[in-house]
Amino acid sequence: MITTLLVAHPWFSPAVLAVLVLLGPPVGTWLLARPRTAWTLCGVSLLPVALLTLVPTGREVLERCAVGWALPTFGRVELMANVILFVPPVLLAAVATRRPVLALLGGLATSAVIETVQALAPALGRSCDTNDWLSNAIGSLVGAALAAVAIRLERRSRPARVR
Repeated sequence: MITTLLVAHPWFSPAVLAVLVLLGPPVGTWLLARPRTAWTLCGVSLLPVALLTLVPTGREVLERCAVGWALPTFGRVELMANVILFVPPVLLAAVATRRPVLALLGGLATSAVIETVQALAPALGRSCDTNDWLSNAIGSLVGAALAAVAIRLERRSRPARVR
């Protein structure tokens, strides 16, 4: 259903990514002073991740795991959606902890766990795919980079300490 929507509207994924890139740093800067809010939003942003990756589809899995390394492009709507899916939770976790590298590692690990569950539970009707993991990793990297920009902006805006 989501893929059908994205194929019908190929501009949607690039537009969402552009909004995330433009709004990520200023919103992240604002959330730096509100870590509880950032954690709450992070939890909310993980709901689509769980729903789109772990809810059973009812289809029969013909290939348990696909191995390939294709980079996401605007024409590959499903891979672009996988990029976008991981930007918000990693950005929000990085802002909440003020540790973008740790949030990046968490995003990579979360994606690996999802792909492992998909491989080990064919009853879900989902198959693991290294391309999905790669796209999630790119999204995690974007989220961590946006958080790093937000942290840097916040540090620059602080008044200098008087000695």
